[in-house]
Amino acid sequence: MASPTSWSEENFSCPICLDVFSSPIFTPCGHNFCRTCITKFWDEQAQYKCPVCNELFHTRPVLRVNILVSEMAAQFKTSVRVKEQPCVEPGEVPCDVCTGTQLKAVKSCLVCLISYCQTHLEPHQRVAGLKKHQLVEPLDHLEERMCKKHDRLLELFCRTEQVFVCQFCTEGDHRSHPVVPLKEECEVKMAQLGNIESEVLQIIQERNRKINEIKDTIKLSKKDADREIADGLQVLNALMCCIEKWQEDFNQTVQEKMKSTEKQAEDLIKELEQEIEDLTNRSSELKLLPQTKDHLNFLQAFRSLKDPPPTRDWTTVEVRPQSYVGTLRGSLDQLEETLNTEMKKLREVVELKRVQQYEVVVTLDPDTAHPCLTLSDDGKQVNYGGLVNQLPDNPKRFTYFAGVLSRQSFSSGRFYFEVQVKDTSVWYLGVARESINRKANIALTPKNGYWMILFHKDLFLFHDDPVVLLPLRAELQKVGVFVDCDEGLVSFYDVEAKVHIYSATGCTFSEPLYPFLCPIAICAPLIISPVNQTD
Repeated sequence: MASPTSWSEENFSCPICLDVFSSPIFTPCGHNFCRTCITKFWDEQAQYKCPVCNELFHTRPVLRVNILVSEMAAQFKTSVRVKEQPCVEPGEVPCDVCTGTQLKAVKSCLVCLISYCQTHLEPHQRVAGLKKHQLVEPLDHLEERMCKKHDRLLELFCRTEQVFVCQFCTEGDHRSHPVVPLKEECEVKMAQLGNIESEVLQIIQERNRKINEIKDTIKLSKKDADREIADGLQVLNALMCCIEKWQEDFNQTVQEKMKSTEKQAEDLIKELEQEIEDLTNRSSELKLLPQTKDHLNFLQAFRSLKDPPPTRDWTTVEVRPQSYVGTLRGSLDQLEETLNTEMKKLREVVELKRVQQYEVVVTLDPDTAHPCLTLSDDGKQVNYGGLVNQLPDNPKRFTYFAGVLSRQSFSSGRFYFEVQVKDTSVWYLGVARESINRKANIALTPKNGYWMILFHKDLFLFHDDPVVLLPLRAELQKVGVFVDCDEGLVSFYDVEAKVHIYSATGCTFSEPLYPFLCPIAICAPLIISPVNQTD
């Protein structure tokens, strides 16, 4: 027997209403109708006949339920309803009763706390007790939407305590609080979403900037690490060269001592062998003398052979090996001295190379230049002319010292610049703070805001109170100036010789600092030079 789902709707349709049977009954002629339909039909007719075959009944037939058709019609209705109902999609509320494929819920019951599809909702539309239940539009997670205290739907929002409440809550604990429907509060919060989204985007941007900052730090750290390894390798190679040179010199010293001993021994052996040869020849001559028959010849030969050939007294002669005691120690002392010198030189080379990484652009500010100074158009050179130029008065201009400041100032971090001083006989060079007195004759010392060195023929010093005399440097051509604002450090370097000149430590920089140049004699200009990285 075919199942109801394989039949069409016509097989279960009432001939009167043309809808699926509802409480089907059958007439004596065998046709099926809805109880309501056939009852209404006969109520309106004078005779009782079948609407299908027109068979006339003398009395009103007793209607009996067609149990088989009723069950099959009910199954057909259920199958049709299930087919017609949509399955639940993402974001939609599913039916809590469906066990197989979950269908989309059409209502939620606030009493049962269950959501129903159209099929499973049918008892709530038919059973008297279930009809009293409160049905609402489908809601997900119903238990979370119910007030724990009053078992009612949370459909209001308390702005005082920022919590969800039900209608009964407004008559109790929240009676004096401003309470609004959820929709109204949603509209308020919706209006705030724009600002919240902007704040979130701003936070995201800040986090991305921080990520980039961290990545840049890692890149810089890797770069520094690579440079450190390279510098270390350079230092190690230099030290290895020193050790190899020491090894070569040490071996040569020992070998020369050994060769000296060997030569002495060889010379003595050669001399001894020569004496042996001479004595051997004399012995041979003496053996032949008895064979001489001529008395005159015998006596003549005897006179020349009676005395042995001249020889050295070898009793006191000996080979004295060279002493190696102290050779290694002396050589090691020399190596230590060489290594210390080389290490000092390498430290200064590495230090200069590192500070050169902080090179900054420096151009001279004509508004600060003393009237006796002449600046190049690019602001990189300053020369002392001796003649006073007619310049407009400017509070920033030096009027006593022939100085000039840079346009750039530095308040934090590190910076480095180089100045060519070749062929310039008298000059000041360093940095000065912004508030220095530019009009009076004052000591150019750290106390007055100046950190600088002075070169004057046979005088080289750091200007302090008292002054710090510095060793004169032959052919000083270029000076490097390094400042660490955070550490309070000002250092000067002989760039060409790659040697540290002097460092002022423990400085306090409470103002912006400016590079300061001050040529005093009529000679070559002071020139701000680009930095060539030290190898």
